[in-house]
Amino acid sequence: MIHVLAENNFGDTRNGSVAGPLSLLIIVLLAIATVLLVRNMNKRLKRLPESFPDPADREDHPPTPGSPRT
Repeated sequence: MIHVLAENNFGDTRNGSVAGPLSLLIIVLLAIATVLLVRNMNKRLKRLPESFPDPADREDHPPTPGSPRT
């Protein structure tokens, strides 16, 4: 029973393994994608205005529900 639980089901991990280099490639690609996404997000955030106008300050705002119509 213990021999079955300890059995290696992943093939020969000592000779000609591709899992290490393939995992490294995936991690590097994910890191590059993350850097590019952060740079793009920073560019978009810099283009936003400092503050947005308050919608309550607008004169042509629609009536709120329950308010009397004029």
